[in-house]
Amino acid sequence: MKRFIVFLLFIISSFSLASAQQKKDIATEKMRVEGNCDMCKKRIENAAYIGGVKEAVWDQHTHLLTVTYRPSKTSMDEVAKHIAHAGYDNEKIKATEAEYNKLPKCCAYKTATCDH
Repeated sequence: MKRFIVFLLFIISSFSLASAQQKKDIATEKMRVEGNCDMCKKRIENAAYIGGVKEAVWDQHTHLLTVTYRPSKTSMDEVAKHIAHAGYDNEKIKATEAEYNKLPKCCAYKTATCDH
């Protein structure tokens, strides 16, 4: 009976330790990303969802992207690269002119031509 109780306690503590390690592997950071509209919001958030990202929310008014991710799987630098590749300048990486020029007219944040 003692062996069973010791074994049971070992199993329970193993689950608790694994859960605690997972919680430590979560980070939330903010980054400024240029954009105009709801279409920009969708494109920015989609670009930010790479492996290891749990949540990405861009605020159209503040231009802040809040990203919750696993540092063991990705980094904010990687997220920034994907966003720039989608055509959006951010505080870490600027989009190339070719990437920026692929955006729809309403998403042309450098010219402020959004009409909705």
